[in-house]
Amino acid sequence: MTTEAYAMADDPLPTLQGRCLCGACTFELTGPPNWVGHCHCQSCRRATASPFTTWIGQENGSWRFTGTAPVVYQSSPGATRGFCGNCGSPMFYQSERYPNERHFYAALLDHPERVEPTKHFHADEKLPWVHLSGV
Repeated sequence: MTTEAYAMADDPLPTLQGRCLCGACTFELTGPPNWVGHCHCQSCRRATASPFTTWIGQENGSWRFTGTAPVVYQSSPGATRGFCGNCGSPMFYQSERYPNERHFYAALLDHPERVEPTKHFHADEKLPWVHLSGV
């Protein structure tokens, strides 16, 4: 994804803001993401109670929490998920497999239309009643 596809026209180094359902946990992402994509794995489906989720892979150093820090849960060896301790909204995923980035939920953004998914991960695990083009 290019910076142009991610940024608003007058913002060369875009900052996106997001929050949990209750607004206690807030975050900012600065600069273009490493990638934006949909994940169909069972772990992500269970963590979000949805058929798939859309992630933003953001480089460490280009994100920060601006409100209450999320509570963390080790969901599997080497993998941590963060969520709001007040309302329970999932906030992020972090893995030792990707040591230089953290993954944020695109649906938490104040303006999720500013990012565009270009990848599908674990499409072999997608639910049979989910029909996708390009997979």
